[in-house]
Parts: sequence; structure tokens; C-alpha cells
Amino acid sequence: MPLLDTLNRPLRDLRISVTDRCNFRCVYCMPKEVFGPGYQFLRREEILTFEEITRLARIFAAHGVRKIRLTGGEPLVRKDLPLLISMLSSIPDLDLTMTTNGALLPRFAQELKDAGLKRVTVSLDSLDNAVFKAMNDVDFPVEKVLEGMDAAAAVGLAPIKVNMVVKRGVNETSILPMARFFREKGHILRFIEYMDVGHTNGWRMDDVVPAKEIIQIIHEEMPLEPLDPNYRGEVAERWRYKDGGGEIGVIASVTQAFCRDCNRARLSAEGKLYTCLFSIKGHDFKSLLRGGATDEELSAGIAKVWGSRADRYSEIRSENTIPLPKVEMSHIGG
Repeated sequence: MPLLDTLNRPLRDLRISVTDRCNFRCVYCMPKEVFGPGYQFLRREEILTFEEITRLARIFAAHGVRKIRLTGGEPLVRKDLPLLISMLSSIPDLDLTMTTNGALLPRFAQELKDAGLKRVTVSLDSLDNAVFKAMNDVDFPVEKVLEGMDAAAAVGLAPIKVNMVVKRGVNETSILPMARFFREKGHILRFIEYMDVGHTNGWRMDDVVPAKEIIQIIHEEMPLEPLDPNYRGEVAERWRYKDGGGEIGVIASVTQAFCRDCNRARLSAEGKLYTCLFSIKGHDFKSLLRGGATDEELSAGIAKVWGSRADRYSEIRSENTIPLPKVEMSHIGG
């Protein structure tokens, strides 16, 4: 029997943040003026151990979770991450993936594949170095990210998906160059509307480039047609090139809310369970883990949290909801 929330949405996907640290300072996630020198990141003893993460993952799998995505921060800055992947890959019938900025993929791609990772999603917001460096704010070049994708593809971490966050006045001119390049490359490019996650990114509705506008820009040069979702709850709306040259996706949580089918939970690096990307607070499972809770008690805790879930932030977004306190993306992995 699947675990259902108050709106009859099943629990299927789990995102696990393994660290709140990152080697980038992207302006929409970890702006340098907030996450600069002096910012207090979580101490090592405050974050979940690999054993604690794996124990919770097994219980989530027993509740119907079939896909786990490792996130951060940047997951590859977590020491010995391939060891965690090998532990998680022992859980039966689990689709194990990771989202990364790609900077460290040349070093770790083979280890990740050998440990049992299925595929990766790489974040890249422009092919223009000036634009990309302005967005990552650490002077990291596009070429190094592309090297990371090539390394992942070479070892079989595929199909590779590429996430591009589009912000008005910053990188919307990169939409077509990105579409052309990754169509030729054979990777699935997904455009993400700039979202009001947390409070450090200075979000404004005027900064959002709507998904419909993105599709129209591409369609005028490379005609598109809609595709059916791969499964219920898939967040990306899929489109394919009419000439058969691959597909793209758009994630439109601002202008085309998909809360009604959301089946995703998020576990933060410090062990808090969040039932929405825009959650005000999380549920503390680290204290249960370290307080001697049995698997049955942890399972009951997960069932209680998900069973009482009624989140639909994107559907009710308004001038009143936007200022509410929300967890930062760097803590729950987007």
C-alpha cells in the first residue's frame, strides 16, 4: 500500500542533501554577500553520517520511494561520497542519481559509476563564459563544466541532463545557444524558471522568464511538439524537436504549478525532512536517529509527516506567501 498525503499524492522521490557547502556561489542559490567569509556552515558532527543516511533511505524505500537524488550544496565536496553511493546502491529497485555543478566530475566520474550511481544532472546556466562566471561568481569557466559532462558520459553516467536556471536580464540570451549546443551533443537540456526559494537571492517576479516564452523562443527556430511525461509527478514538461533531434524540458513551478502531482520529499544535510521546496520548517529526524529510535519508530515518523502533508505553495503563491520564511536551497538541494 503506497504512502499517501492528504491530497492522495504518493511518496516516490527523495532528494538527499549531503552537505550545505559548495564550491560555487551562484547568485540564485548561495550569493556571496550572504555565504561569504564568516558564514557559519554546518559542523561535521551536525550533518548526517553515511550510515544514518543509508538507514533512513532503506526505510523510505520501504514506503515506496523508488528514486533517490543526491544533492547539496555541491555533493562532490562531501568527503568520500562514492562510499555513500555504494551503500545506497545496495538498496533494491532504487534509481540512484545525483545533481552536480560538474566541476569535480573529471576527478570522480569513474568512482561514482563504479560505486553504483546511475546518471547525473549537471547545472549549467550559459555557454558564454562572461555570463556563466557572473552567475557562479567564482570565476569558474564553462569549459571545465563541459569536461565534467564528457567525463560522465565516457563512463556511462547517462543519459546526462543539463539544468539551466533562466533569470531575466542575466542569461535569457543564452537560451538558444544552449538549445543548439546540447541538441547536437545529445544531452537533455531542461530550463528552470527562476524560483523564490529561501530569502537570500532577492527574488522578484519580474526576474522570471516564463516557460511559455522559453518554448516559443526555441520553437521559432527549431520547431517543437509536446511529449507525455515519463511518469506521474515528473516535474519537467517534456518537448521534442519535430525533426527527431532529441528533447528538452521546462520546469515551470512559478507560472505553471505542478503541486497536484508532487511526490517528492527532501532530507537536509542536518537530517530534517521537508515535504516542499518552499517549506517553512523541517521535521527533525537526526534527533530520532541519535536518540535510539527503532526502524519501526522512524518508519512511523515518516508516515506521520507525509500522511499529514498538504503542501501546494506554487498553486497559492501570492504577495502574502512570498515573504514567508523558507529554507534556503543550499540546505535542501533544490
